[in-house]
Amino acid sequence: MSTLAHTMMTAARSTDSGLAGPGELDRYPFAEGPAADRVGSSVWESAEPELGRVGRRGAGSRGRGLHGQLVQQLGQMIVSGDLGADRPLVPEEIGQRFEVSRTVVRESLRVLEAKGLVSARPNVGTRVRPVSDWNLLDPDIIEWRAFGPQRDSQRRELSELRWTIEPLAARLAAGHGREDVQQRLSDMVEIMGHAMGQGDALTYSRADAEFHSLLIQIAGNRMLEHLSGIVSSALQVSGNPVTGCDRPTEASLGHHGRIADALAAGDGAAAEAAMRQLLTVHPEVERVVPAPREH
Repeated sequence: MSTLAHTMMTAARSTDSGLAGPGELDRYPFAEGPAADRVGSSVWESAEPELGRVGRRGAGSRGRGLHGQLVQQLGQMIVSGDLGADRPLVPEEIGQRFEVSRTVVRESLRVLEAKGLVSARPNVGTRVRPVSDWNLLDPDIIEWRAFGPQRDSQRRELSELRWTIEPLAARLAAGHGREDVQQRLSDMVEIMGHAMGQGDALTYSRADAEFHSLLIQIAGNRMLEHLSGIVSSALQVSGNPVTGCDRPTEASLGHHGRIADALAAGDGAAAEAAMRQLLTVHPEVERVVPAPREH
């Protein structure tokens, strides 16, 4: 069973911003600044020093080992506000607190810089960037927000984006579907139905993720395809807090089946309508998106 891969979307960076580009951290001295301007010990005291226990998904898409786990820990601290905007990040302090080498710290800061969470400047060092600079479409940042203090806002925003992306993708996919892909979509619906009957939420979620990924891929719009990571992330952070998958229900399964049938028939309007009905099954969507009107 294949799963939907995360689509990494890097934020555009202005050439005259004065910020370091990815991989440029080694060119800059890590100035520590005045003692009063450094990250207080109380911030690090609340952090988990044993990186092997860090994170909801371990290293996740950031890779395995200390590097990936440090990215997870620092990313969560920044997104949660424990490390506020413009706070300096001193590699020596980070290394000592988490008992990792300077090389691991540098590599982790490079990853966070690529996500827009930190910046490195000559004679200033590495500092946390404001929320306005973050790449909010990055799957890791989506997850960190969804399981942190901003969970309600993040899940609402994801629901709104899905409402924008997926009905359009369903309509477009009706005109671009291949027979093998159509069969795969039907297979996913069948697997979801069997998994629901067995109470296997994990298998259901994997088939669900592949269903939505395939649908966006056959829409024939490459920009929409790049946004598939948002849908993948939304499916992972919605529903059951244990499995992270969409809640299996008869209504949800039925709507997936109707979408597949409409795509097979080449009926874009019906596919779009069925997708809108699917997206209103879940309470977090109903709170922010009105149900489609009956004409």
